[in-house]
Amino acid sequence: MAIPDFQMLMLPLLEFAADGNEHSMRDAREQLAHKLNVTEEEQQISQPSGREPVFSNRVGWAKAYLTQAGALDATRRGFFRISERGRSVLREKPQKITVGFLERFPEFVEFITPQPKPGGELSADVADSMYRLGEVKQTPEETLETAYQQLRRETGSELLSRVKKSSAGFFEHLVVELLLKMGYGGSLKEAGEAIGRSGDEGIDGIIKEDRLGLGVIYLQAKKWEGTVGRPEIQKFVGALEGRQAKKGVFITTGTFSSEAIEFVKRINSKVALIDGRQLTEFMIELNIGVTEASSYQVKRVDLDYFGEE
Repeated sequence: MAIPDFQMLMLPLLEFAADGNEHSMRDAREQLAHKLNVTEEEQQISQPSGREPVFSNRVGWAKAYLTQAGALDATRRGFFRISERGRSVLREKPQKITVGFLERFPEFVEFITPQPKPGGELSADVADSMYRLGEVKQTPEETLETAYQQLRRETGSELLSRVKKSSAGFFEHLVVELLLKMGYGGSLKEAGEAIGRSGDEGIDGIIKEDRLGLGVIYLQAKKWEGTVGRPEIQKFVGALEGRQAKKGVFITTGTFSSEAIEFVKRINSKVALIDGRQLTEFMIELNIGVTEASSYQVKRVDLDYFGEE
C-alpha cells in the first residue's frame, strides 16, 4: 500500500497514546507501521532531499500538529503523552482527524495561520490558500519539496531549450566546463583546444581524467533533437578501441534508446551516457548557466541545546 499521508496518521497516533502512558516517537513509528501495514521497504523510502524517511517525517508532523492542537503533550525529548483534550477528541469517536478537524481549536488556527512580515499584509485569499492544508495531503516540508522540484523541472526545461538553440561552439564549451566542474583535470583552455581536433570519427574531444594528465577521457557531444540509438554508441565505442581507450563520455541534448543504454552495460569500455535531462540537472547542480533567484532556510529546534530535558 502507499505510505499514509500525515493526516491519516493523526487518529492512529492519538489512539496509540490513549492508554495515558508516556510514549516514545520510536515506539509510535513502529506501532503505526505495524497497524497500517507499512512495510520495511516503505519505511526506508526517503524524501527527495534524502534527509529523512517519508514515513518517519509524516509521523513527526502528525505528532506536531496534534501537539499544537493541544491533543498531545510533549513530555521530554522524543516523548509524548495524551492530554485531556486528546481524550475528549477520542470520546467523540471520529472516523479521522484532519487539519480541518483541528481548526476548532484556536491555538491550532493561530499556529497554521501565516503571519505577515512587519509592515506587510496578507490578503484573505492568500492567507486562506496558504494555511488550509486540510485540502491537501502533504506536510509543510513535502509542500516545499514539491514546489522546489517543480521549479527545478521548469528551470531544466528552459535550460535545455536554450542549449539546443546555442551554437555548436557554445555547446562544446559547455560540455568541457561541465566536466571540469565535475572535478576532471586540466584547464578550460587545454580542454577547449582538444575539442574537435582529434580527427577521429566518433570522437569530438579529449579531457584529462586528473590534473596531472595521467589518464584521458574521450568525448562525444551531439546536439540532437531525437533519440540516440545503439549504432551511434557503437561507432563511438569503436573509435575508443581504435585509440586503445577504455573511458568515454557521450553527451547529447536528446535522449538515448533503451538498446543504447543496455549496450554500454555489456561492454568492457566504461562509457557514461548523459542525455538532455541529466545535462540540465548537472548544470543546475554545478551552477552553470543559472543564478540564484532566492534562498530559504528551513530550521528545526536544536535538541542538543536542550540536553537537560
